[in-house]
Amino acid sequence: MKQLEKYESQAYALLRIVAGFMFLFHGSQKVLGVLAETQPAIGSQIWIGGVIELVGGLAIMLGLGTRWAAFICSGEMAVAYFQFHWKFQMGTAFFPLVNKGELAVLYCFVFLLIACKGAGIWSLDRAD
Repeated sequence: MKQLEKYESQAYALLRIVAGFMFLFHGSQKVLGVLAETQPAIGSQIWIGGVIELVGGLAIMLGLGTRWAAFICSGEMAVAYFQFHWKFQMGTAFFPLVNKGELAVLYCFVFLLIACKGAGIWSLDRAD
């Protein structure tokens, strides 16, 4: 659909903003207890992941230090998938649909794209 090409920059900016906001919200649950029944212990691996999600998601959403923030968040999601979802089990447990790791895989690759492409329009990295 050639007609949509003219909106590529805006669609990419919306992807960055929405993905960053959603990630920030995951971090808000872990670190601040927003809409959460329990919180991880301060300093635990899950809590540190929450800090990465909170700060990294905010940076990605605002487009501030975007490449580094997205690279770190992509790595966190790779660790989340391997350590908490797949757990190096053989057989069908490898597949994200089975181990409930779809969101970790998707975030990992969306953030990898953002790390490679940069902030784009509507970002503080680009503000003059």
